[in-house]
Amino acid sequence: MVKVNSNYRKLSSGYIFPEIGRRIRLFQKNNPRVKVHRLGIGNTTEPLTPTVIAGLREGVDRLAAKETYSGYGDEQGEEELRNELALFYKRRDVLIDPDEIFVSDGAKPDAANIQSIFGLDNKVAFQDPAYPVYVDTNVISGRSGDFIPRLGNYAGFVYMVCKKGNNFIPAPPDEHVDLIYLCSPNNPTGAVATHGELKKFVDYAREHRAALIFDAAYSEYISDPGLPRSIYEIEGAKECAIEISSFSKTAGFTGVRLGWSIVPKKLVVEDSEPEEVHALWFRRQTTFFNGASNIAQRGGLAILSEKGLKECAGLIDYYMENARIIREGLQKMGMIVYGGLNAPYLWLEAPGGLSSWDFFDKLLEEANVVGTPGNGFGPSGEGYFRLSAFGHREDIEEAVQSIQSGLKL
Repeated sequence: MVKVNSNYRKLSSGYIFPEIGRRIRLFQKNNPRVKVHRLGIGNTTEPLTPTVIAGLREGVDRLAAKETYSGYGDEQGEEELRNELALFYKRRDVLIDPDEIFVSDGAKPDAANIQSIFGLDNKVAFQDPAYPVYVDTNVISGRSGDFIPRLGNYAGFVYMVCKKGNNFIPAPPDEHVDLIYLCSPNNPTGAVATHGELKKFVDYAREHRAALIFDAAYSEYISDPGLPRSIYEIEGAKECAIEISSFSKTAGFTGVRLGWSIVPKKLVVEDSEPEEVHALWFRRQTTFFNGASNIAQRGGLAILSEKGLKECAGLIDYYMENARIIREGLQKMGMIVYGGLNAPYLWLEAPGGLSSWDFFDKLLEEANVVGTPGNGFGPSGEGYFRLSAFGHREDIEEAVQSIQSGLKL
């Protein structure tokens, strides 16, 4: 008799965004003439830039001619794109071998799948709050105990608390763990780790023979030149860290789907041989994945061109101006707002001691604005709320105006 993977039953509830959708639908059913302003899910809204569109069209045109048609490519990505990504890092004084880069269909799948090359008995630590895919995929794989409702967390996991007292950047665990998930700039808090803060994690990982999974999907939003954009800016990181990144938020590829992971050949864990971890990820990708779309990869090459990078920087500036409008608009009301300076997310303290979901309902009912409850990202997110700067300018301005005129503090 066939049985299901019972680890799915451990998941605390449905994924947070479907629950948000359910509440919005109920509100709209009861208020059909009210416009709902969405500052919730981090989905890009602005058109792809001309250079990127030209690259994608080139990819389509190549499929229309016998001389340039291509079917399956290398599972780890086209060599030309991997070479360009290596040059992209080299401009930041980070040297990566193109063979260490694996092109994929986005950072989320890589963040979910990377844990599969590590043993199920490894102890895992997460920033708290954190992007749910890190925790949920390790639950599904069987690394956790049961969910503990009164604590809001899973038995067997280590939660590295991010709070205003540590500027939402945690210290390494005070116990031994094997896998550590980090995200900088962080989703949901918008916090960015300094070189010194990341060095503590690299030092910890090297001492404990642990592995860091570093999500850098929002790195292009860092405008402060003193902050690191890659874990490999830290000495020794190639011995202990895997980096995951994406074109989704840099170039608006959320629907096109294109990202990459870097698994250095120097990375060695407790029971591995030199280059074995790199080889395991290569084996995983060539077994489970047939490679990213060849059309999308032509778009990726266009992004990495001089014109493409300049145009995409303009897109990022647009979203960060949205962040400024939200941040300053809410601060004028006396609300406490973090983030939104080197990241497209703003992290609010729910006013009046409200819970995250109570504030969600209050904001929707009084201001007709949707955000994301902080406790959906982990127990330390309770009492906080995430707003996203992704949106059309006029919609952002309307939403802020609606909050200012409708929210009763």
